[in-house]
Amino acid sequence: MANHSEDLSQLNISIEEKDKLVAEVIRYVLFKNHQNSGSPIKRDELTQIVTKNYRHRTLPAIVIDEAKHKLASVFGFEMRELQRARPSSTNQGRVADAKSYVLISQLPADVYRKYVEDVNSAHVTGFTFVVISVVHLAGGKIPEENLWHHLKKMGLFENDESHPALGNIKQALETLVQQRYLQKDKISGPEGNTLVYELAERALDGPVNERVKEYISQVVKRDVASAVIN
Repeated sequence: MANHSEDLSQLNISIEEKDKLVAEVIRYVLFKNHQNSGSPIKRDELTQIVTKNYRHRTLPAIVIDEAKHKLASVFGFEMRELQRARPSSTNQGRVADAKSYVLISQLPADVYRKYVEDVNSAHVTGFTFVVISVVHLAGGKIPEENLWHHLKKMGLFENDESHPALGNIKQALETLVQQRYLQKDKISGPEGNTLVYELAERALDGPVNERVKEYISQVVKRDVASAVIN
């Protein structure tokens, strides 16, 4: 933080002005995280909050860095940076998307479940882990047709727009793409374009990946126990 104070003096901006910008960024991040169900927040959006009234090129980085620190120390959230590659429109390689951020709770799992987790959203969490597990077992990537084949076995149909817990099933799957648990790409082949779902950054994140493996292990053990009883 000392370096930031030196930077501010060079930019001719007071600590009070900087603190106000940090508070605005934190408010925006918390609001957007709640409004968009945890979907990533683009760095450009946060930069615009700072550059709306200030034209210093280095100021956004200072403000965003301090906002990340305060979100962790005061609110218990890690503001984690994401940057994924997407297929290039000109070749078979990949190019980097703009940076974005998601909030990850730093609270212990038992504390989070007791005081933060919304029991009414348990079905969404369950759906997320089921889909991620299916893609994980397919090797981290699966054609859309195959994914729906597995989901139909669980009573989840692509054309179901009024599921009692999830509502529009197709939209629920699209939400996982928006939240960066999945990445959706079109791949060209001899029979035309194929839509493929692939595990994205949040599904590949260490803690989430471990929970998915644990979930799969529990399902396998339950199935084996059921087979033995039968």
